[in-house]
Amino acid sequence: MSSEIQAVGLDIGTSRVRCVVGEPAPDGRMNIVGIGETESKGLRRGVVTSTESVAEAIRKAVTEAERVSGLEVESATVNLSGEHLRGENKNGVVAVAGPDKEITDEDIERAIDSACAMPLTPGWEIVARLPQEFIVDGQDGITEPLGMSGARLEALVHVVTSPSAGRQNLVKAISKAGIDVEQLVLEPVAAAESVLTDEDKEYGCALVNMGSEITTLMIYGRGSVQHTAVFPFGSMLFTKDIATGLRVSIPEANKIKRAHGCVAGFLLDDHERQEMIEIVPFGRSETRGLSKEILCDIMQPRAVELMQHVSKEVSSAKQQISGGVFLTGGGALVRGLAEIAEQVFDAPTRIGMLDSSHFGGLAAEINGPQWAVAAGLALVSMKAEMREGSGRGRSSASRVAEWFGGLREKFR
Repeated sequence: MSSEIQAVGLDIGTSRVRCVVGEPAPDGRMNIVGIGETESKGLRRGVVTSTESVAEAIRKAVTEAERVSGLEVESATVNLSGEHLRGENKNGVVAVAGPDKEITDEDIERAIDSACAMPLTPGWEIVARLPQEFIVDGQDGITEPLGMSGARLEALVHVVTSPSAGRQNLVKAISKAGIDVEQLVLEPVAAAESVLTDEDKEYGCALVNMGSEITTLMIYGRGSVQHTAVFPFGSMLFTKDIATGLRVSIPEANKIKRAHGCVAGFLLDDHERQEMIEIVPFGRSETRGLSKEILCDIMQPRAVELMQHVSKEVSSAKQQISGGVFLTGGGALVRGLAEIAEQVFDAPTRIGMLDSSHFGGLAAEINGPQWAVAAGLALVSMKAEMREGSGRGRSSASRVAEWFGGLREKFR
């Protein structure tokens, strides 16, 4: 592999496990050389309920990625999710040490530590510290204070906490699959790495990652994370509505959703509204007809409801999202969801596809919102390995920049 760097992203979701293997390309992008996907078992709302089932699913996805790439996967950068994730904005202030009052690495680290010195619920831990900006002697908006002069350094940090057992059980399941964990990265942070541009993050945008059972909202502004929220619902609600409304099994409802589902009635033309699809009622062998218009009538109210919940959270965060809304995750594949979201949010909305400036190789094969997290994790892995391989003596300023890129999650 080029430069002996093997970048692996492992997205362990409630319904699917996806693995992406990449290598650095001469043009600075990451060439995707291996992909693997399988059905996920042993998780509920992002939390491990059976380590053996999760480990088996991981092995299948990794084996497929190894077969495609011809490489052996030993370690991976993995997503961290769960319905209990909580994000808060904190600030910490320290006096600049030293007679010349020049800000050093130690001062920056002390300021971040000060911002993260918060009381935690027993059994909880800080899983991510994402610096937003620094303030030097009252001057705000500073992203790299290293080497500046000042007597007072303040750090604004977005701190994410979670029950420690969730992370520990996830790591155990990955270890059972024979994979070492390079680092754990928040799921929406990984999705943002593969989908958002620096301009999107600077001007302000909302990234909505909808999985099967949980949906995560992350709002960016001024180049960093400003708000995080997790909702205990996902695209599985569409499946359950179809199963209840049409009296079909969950597997049958899932097939109907993927093949014919639409949540925006205005996207159907007259012919499509009357188009009939065959369904198999639960416990029956004979089929019956169903118009796509009726199917849409079942799904659309739920889509509006879910997007309204997320939109309400965006409004309460009081953050500008001039750059619009990006939908990622398998739930974003539901036809018409972006159009419904655009109406509800009253903001430009689009499906989050992989940024072509970051990816090459097999990128076209996985250029969909469901692969945003796995591809982002691989990209984080590659950048981390390249820094470690070529910049062991890199400047402190570059390490501060890493914090703002959200590429290095810090665990306590």
